[in-house]
Amino acid sequence: MRNENRKDQIRIEELEVYAHHGVYPEENEKGQHFYVNATLYTNTRPAGIADDLRLSTNYGEVCQFITEFMQQHTFQLIETVVEWTAYEVLQHFPLVQGLDLEIRKPEAPIPLPFGSVSVAIHREWHEAYIAVGSNMGDSREHIAKALGQLEKHKDIQVTKVSGLLETLPYGGVEQDNFVNGMFEIRTLLTPEELLRELHKIEASEGRERKIHWGPRTLDLDIIFYDDLIYSSEDLVIPHVDMENRYFVLKPLSELAPNFRHPITHKTVAQILAELPVDLTEGSEA
Repeated sequence: MRNENRKDQIRIEELEVYAHHGVYPEENEKGQHFYVNATLYTNTRPAGIADDLRLSTNYGEVCQFITEFMQQHTFQLIETVVEWTAYEVLQHFPLVQGLDLEIRKPEAPIPLPFGSVSVAIHREWHEAYIAVGSNMGDSREHIAKALGQLEKHKDIQVTKVSGLLETLPYGGVEQDNFVNGMFEIRTLLTPEELLRELHKIEASEGRERKIHWGPRTLDLDIIFYDDLIYSSEDLVIPHVDMENRYFVLKPLSELAPNFRHPITHKTVAQILAELPVDLTEGSEA
């Protein structure tokens, strides 16, 4: 979620909910009081200007939703309560881009004097750009099926889809031309979780990882994820060498020409314009 989306907030403080959560059987049977603090990050300006509740998130409905969810489910851990409550709020209230959620448990079974225990988390929708490519079998069909799987995923919303272009192979391995494109998505998944889901979709289309930069039925790569700079054993964001890849920059510029690379701070359009001629000529076949 971009920083500008965190400026407007709707706050709910000390919402009291009597529910049945806890590790011990008596907690599940008898129940206890929980107190909820929530900060909803949402653009309040349209509703504020028009004085129209339909343009805002009804905080009364959010309170009722949280209460009913916590009362209709039983979890052992307060960590689980706060995780799933946050998730359901983000799924059910489309104008809420993110939220801070704290759930306090003042009646926790602790045999010592204490005021309260709580778990607080931040969860939000993230914006990501996914490059797609294929050069085996019916490439356009593989890409269409990948798009369909993304659209069906409950934690992913596909917001934009680029046109497809045919490009020469990249990396020096002799093979057929590629069909390439780009998807813009919103997701509740972390980068690593998103990567795992993309690998599942690749596998469903017969992707085999035998030759680096070799032919593949389907390739799905995370190019950007918010403004994140991230590196792990399996994943690097922004995608490595994307600034030299016409088949990435061309469809990306169609969807987000003004998106700034979080390291170079150049827009996608600028990076594409600065691409050496030898990397663009003959790339589009």
